[in-house]
Amino acid sequence: MQAPPAQAGTTWRPATDHVHDVDLDEAGAASAATVFGLLSDPTRLAVVWHLRTGERSVNELARLVDRPAPAVSQHLARLRLSRLVSTRKDGTSVHYRLESTHVGNLVVDALSHAQHTQDERVPR
Repeated sequence: MQAPPAQAGTTWRPATDHVHDVDLDEAGAASAATVFGLLSDPTRLAVVWHLRTGERSVNELARLVDRPAPAVSQHLARLRLSRLVSTRKDGTSVHYRLESTHVGNLVVDALSHAQHTQDERVPR
C-alpha cells in the first residue's frame, strides 16, 4: 500500500484508533473479504449504521433505511448468518443488534473515508 503524500516536514503514519495485533493469513483474508462483500450493499451498510446505536426491530430499520420490511428482513438474515448481527426475541418481536463494535467501526471508517475522498474531489 502506498502512503499518501506527506506535508512538508511531516511523516505519514497510519491511524492507530482500531489497530490490534492481527496477522494476515489466508483464512483471515477470506473472512474479511466476506465482511466487505456483505457491506458492499447500500441497504446492509445503512442497516449496520443504524444498529451502531443499539437494538432495533425490522420495522424500525425498514423505516430508517426507507426499504420494505421483507427486504430488510432478508438483509438481516444474511448479516445474522455471517454472525455480524444477533437477535433477541421479545414476545412476537425480534430485535437485532450488532454482534460486536468492530463492524460498526468499519462502517464509520468507510463512510468517513468516502466523505473525505468526495470532499477532495469538489473544486474549491
